[in-house]
Amino acid sequence: MPASRVQTVFVPAILVLATIAIAWTAWFTGNASALEAGAFVSGAICVWLVVRQSIWNFPLGLLNVAAYAWIFYEYRLYADAGLQVIYFVLNLAGWYLWLFGGKDRTELKVSRISVREMVLTALGIAASTLALRWVLIKVGGSAPFWDGLTASISLAAQWLQSRKKLECWHLWILADLIYVPLYVTRELNLTALLYAVFLGLATMGLLAWRKAVTP
Repeated sequence: MPASRVQTVFVPAILVLATIAIAWTAWFTGNASALEAGAFVSGAICVWLVVRQSIWNFPLGLLNVAAYAWIFYEYRLYADAGLQVIYFVLNLAGWYLWLFGGKDRTELKVSRISVREMVLTALGIAASTLALRWVLIKVGGSAPFWDGLTASISLAAQWLQSRKKLECWHLWILADLIYVPLYVTRELNLTALLYAVFLGLATMGLLAWRKAVTP
């Protein structure tokens, strides 16, 4: 069996199955609510579908972000809660672009961003982080800087993902590396574990999409 197929299908599938088992255990033992356990599973499956460039990631993603908007609001991670609303809109946009955003309204192909867009993305993340930090301090957010930073990185990553840009995976990996300890400190242990799974899936996504890049 080709190594590429193992990387893009079987390894992510194993991670998703492990996620389902962990979520069920956490819910059964009372360490996670039914909503968090459900969002945990749907989130992992959604990323797996993105890795495989499946259009079905979008309807599942809409349900997932709605669930996490509520979860994050309850834990006063306001930037992440608000981010889910923007994710919802970007998921709708991405759904359309993946289907009709290619040449002559054909299916969109994986491509890279230009150096100019890369610089603008970095500047946008920095500016957004500073603005969100100020807002979150005002509203009593529990982790103003880190919440603002991860929200800004994730927003940029989602926008690039909606346009099938390879660099979205670099940003997802960076965000996940920050999210895991952030959620551990907020005692969202199941969600922290989910983002650790996301980190593995994002790495798989980077490898898979790199081979599918259209010049």
